[in-house]
Amino acid sequence: MTHGRTVQAEKIVKQIEQEVERNKGPLPPPTGTVVTVDTERRVDYVEIATTMIRTYLSRTFLGLSLMVTQAFLYNAVFFTEALVLTAFFKVPSGSVGLYIFPLAVGNLLGPWILGRLFDSVGRKPMIALTYILSGALLVITGFFFANGLLTAVTITACWVVIFFFASAGASSAYLTASEVFPMEIRANAIAYIYAVGTLVDGAMAPYIFGLLIETHAARNVFFGYLVGSFLMILGGLTEVFFGVDSERKSLEQVAAPLTALEVERGAGPG
Repeated sequence: MTHGRTVQAEKIVKQIEQEVERNKGPLPPPTGTVVTVDTERRVDYVEIATTMIRTYLSRTFLGLSLMVTQAFLYNAVFFTEALVLTAFFKVPSGSVGLYIFPLAVGNLLGPWILGRLFDSVGRKPMIALTYILSGALLVITGFFFANGLLTAVTITACWVVIFFFASAGASSAYLTASEVFPMEIRANAIAYIYAVGTLVDGAMAPYIFGLLIETHAARNVFFGYLVGSFLMILGGLTEVFFGVDSERKSLEQVAAPLTALEVERGAGPG
């Protein structure tokens, strides 16, 4: 519709509504926000930058904080797990995959089981909880690791629990970056935020942890875990102060479209 293809947009929506009605019964009358959109207006890259930096600066900061902090944790732990297992626990390189597979399972189960709570309990409490809890668990795991209290199996079990929560939080970071901006720039917003997060931590975290692991000193690696923990907890606190209560709201309610000529909130059937 924002690209002037209103007939096609109406056809798609009607097909979706008809499918829902076949499976779930009659739909209630439309209520809530009614938006009148200028279908001739186009949003350029200057307006995208202005909107993200000037109009929604706090939301841009929130998205970057969530993306950067989770990226450091993932890149620091997930992509250096093989080095830790081989260097500190003498796991044969051919067997490392057996320890990585449980992490993949934990990453799947986190969003799968906790995902619905982000809509029922709310974005802010769940994002903050998953970030802060995964950071705190990493501190505990790092402490046990530094003091020689873990084996290859038990540290993997710890990582599985950490990523059970971290994966749900990381998924919410992508969700936040794509839903708190006007609909015309949501795709650009998540692309820019993801690119910055990957640039900052995708390059730095594995390199830093690689240097720490090369020292063969568990306490040095523990220091790296502390940095990752601090960043995750910081990301959770950022959500507490700058988070957006966007659960169970239409995207137009979360952020008015840039091409909107008129936004009528709380309207009846339209």
